[in-house]
Amino acid sequence: MTEQTPAIARRQPQSDYRITLDGRDLSRLIAPSLISLSLRESRSEEADTIDLVIDDSKNTFAIPKRGANIKVAIGWVGEPLVEKGTFSVDEVEHSGTPDILTIRARSASMTNQMHERREQSWHAQTIGSIVRAIAGRHSLKAAVADALARIVIAHIDQTHESDMSFLTRLAKRYDAVMNVKDLNLLFMPIGSGKTASGKALGVLNLTRADGDSHRYHVAQRESYSAVRAHYHSNTKGKRKSVIIGGDNNRNVKVLPEDYATEAEARAAAQAEFARTQRSQATFSYQLALGRPEIFPELPVNVAGFKPEINETPWLVKQTTHTLNGDGGLTTSLEMEVRDDPTTDRHRSHFRKSA
Repeated sequence: MTEQTPAIARRQPQSDYRITLDGRDLSRLIAPSLISLSLRESRSEEADTIDLVIDDSKNTFAIPKRGANIKVAIGWVGEPLVEKGTFSVDEVEHSGTPDILTIRARSASMTNQMHERREQSWHAQTIGSIVRAIAGRHSLKAAVADALARIVIAHIDQTHESDMSFLTRLAKRYDAVMNVKDLNLLFMPIGSGKTASGKALGVLNLTRADGDSHRYHVAQRESYSAVRAHYHSNTKGKRKSVIIGGDNNRNVKVLPEDYATEAEARAAAQAEFARTQRSQATFSYQLALGRPEIFPELPVNVAGFKPEINETPWLVKQTTHTLNGDGGLTTSLEMEVRDDPTTDRHRSHFRKSA
């Protein structure tokens, strides 16, 4: 009796994508010649980027103009594609032989004007009003979390500093995400587990079986027990300070800037302390099958690794989605600690000193 082959062979999933250039859908034209498409999404002030590499040995493609708009959606055949926004062509390279066209595009909303230096003083304004004013200046829609939008800034100067640099500095002071995504200027707390509109983000659960490779790294160089920030009293002009963290004064990080008020000093110290806790451990994970729906700021739990890795709540810091011409799609995650694995950040207390 001969063994029969199953009627239906197991099929490998095939990646799918949609690419439009200035409104024209080029997906079918590109498909036979696609070498790779890599899309990197970042939480920080860095622009999201796309690298598109195409075989042009048949002289099929025209070189796109710098500034042309590319819209991209990626996913798997048979499933809804995940929209990844609009990008502006920033760099183009044509090389050979064989002829290859390489296109790099950045988030379309990261306009050159946002990197132009300007002079402005902001006095007695909320973070919400500052972000909205800058967003309006660049025809962007502001998306500011309520918890940050209400905070009043006594005084802050934007001296010979671009809007992008200034907002990045302001975000760092309040431990916030500042980025531009598809014509939206985002400003929200890091690791809040919510979108700017307040919608809760579900926790992503990953296991060892979901990935091909990983790297867990612990560093003690930023292991401060506390952070100190100085401010000036409005009444006597006396220099005072606020400490965020534990009682151990032997390993305190002191911020170099003096702040206008106690509240601003406390916020800056709290933000820096939170950063030092998150950076103590990092976790990189390459998923075997791409997950295009994963994006920065998504909370993650993992299982199947060492106890120290499994017990740490993680936060996605950067994602890289890569498609190739053979129909593969992979996702690489860069993660940091969502909360200090050994200390409850929320129990940190405040102390004032002269």
